[in-house]
Amino acid sequence: MFGYYVKVALHNAARNKVITGLMILAIAVGIGASMTTLTVMHLLSGDPLPGKSGDIYYPQVDVNPESKGREPYDVMDYRTAHDLWSAKQADSQTMVVSNPVKVRSEIPGAAPLMISSISTTADFFTMFDVPLQYGRSWVAEDDERRSRVAVISHRLNQQLFGGRNSVGQSIRVKDTNLQIIGVLGAWRPSPLFYKIRGGRFSGGETSGFYGAADDVFLPLSASLEINDGDFQPFTCWAAPERPGVLEGAPCVAVALWVKLAGPERVQAYDRFLRNYAAEQKRLGRIRHDDNTRMRSLMGWLDFNQVVPSDVKVQTALAFAFLLICLANVVGLLLAKFMRHGGEIGLRRALGASRVAVFTQCLVEAAVIGAIGGVLGLLLTLLGLWTIRIQPVPYADLVHLDVAMFLGTFVLSLVTSLVAGAIPAYRASSIQPVAQLKLL
Repeated sequence: MFGYYVKVALHNAARNKVITGLMILAIAVGIGASMTTLTVMHLLSGDPLPGKSGDIYYPQVDVNPESKGREPYDVMDYRTAHDLWSAKQADSQTMVVSNPVKVRSEIPGAAPLMISSISTTADFFTMFDVPLQYGRSWVAEDDERRSRVAVISHRLNQQLFGGRNSVGQSIRVKDTNLQIIGVLGAWRPSPLFYKIRGGRFSGGETSGFYGAADDVFLPLSASLEINDGDFQPFTCWAAPERPGVLEGAPCVAVALWVKLAGPERVQAYDRFLRNYAAEQKRLGRIRHDDNTRMRSLMGWLDFNQVVPSDVKVQTALAFAFLLICLANVVGLLLAKFMRHGGEIGLRRALGASRVAVFTQCLVEAAVIGAIGGVLGLLLTLLGLWTIRIQPVPYADLVHLDVAMFLGTFVLSLVTSLVAGAIPAYRASSIQPVAQLKLL
């Protein structure tokens, strides 16, 4: 019976080419606009560490004596972060500091480059599943020895060494030679969660939350000496004696990430965090010991509202446009079904039930929706291509994955069925006697 309904639906669609074409176009345009913006929203609000983000947390301690109970600074001063890191109360922990550095290669005549860098600790690479194309990352002993080593990005390796294995080569950061011990593989967390601070992007770059990953990764212990005087503090609550120095400065610049497997470990670390703050208050170093936070990775992203506001507005407008298209399809379907009221009345007189007529009309709406979905998919691909050629940081991330591909057809079918429900009900309510008199 379903095959018969589809055959009749195709026949009726061919009989009313103009109305059918308008409905398909309305559905396609609405689907294309909404799915384009929804796909962008889906990609930008995704999990940067699938399968691991549930175990990653971002602790905060209020080190500002003048905070008056407001949200703690998004990063901590070096002493607080180092105390928590060195206590090793988490399964893994890493400190992260963002700062631009001037890099020179050992190639004669090569021009210096001003690039973004991360000063961090050994657990960074394992905690965040950072892939390596060549070599290795440093280990805890390198942190302790303040080893002059570096891991560079795939992009910088291409730029300086033509993409070949550069492990064992050297780069010069400021006035220090560093041995390259590793080269990253293709790594592009979206967003760059480890650099998000207070609803903005740290490090001074203009690429935003969705730009490329950093080019140089240095052991923080060595970086404290190499970049002494060049660190850019996030905020200071007093004038530092030595500007650009992290150790001992009344400034916040260090992020701490911890890995905690399971709710019991999370609760234990939260207690440790509060106890640490209480102890520092007794020592007179921290005033607001009860103002601590520990958000999960996804909670931290939500708190900082990392999805660009213009994307949210565009998504809302696109779905509002889809509702307008839906209203137009309802009107066109109603006109189409009422136009064939005599045929529907004849079918009812010959014994067709109201359910059969209702089903037939819904199948016809679904067929139109399926065709509109195919055209809407093409318009979605066109819309995503248009975004990819725009000068926005996330342009190269935009693509149609399997979930959004299937979502396009599901949305088109749901849209057409919703649009067809009222006209189908009206058509199935036609009185056979009244329509037969008009034949």
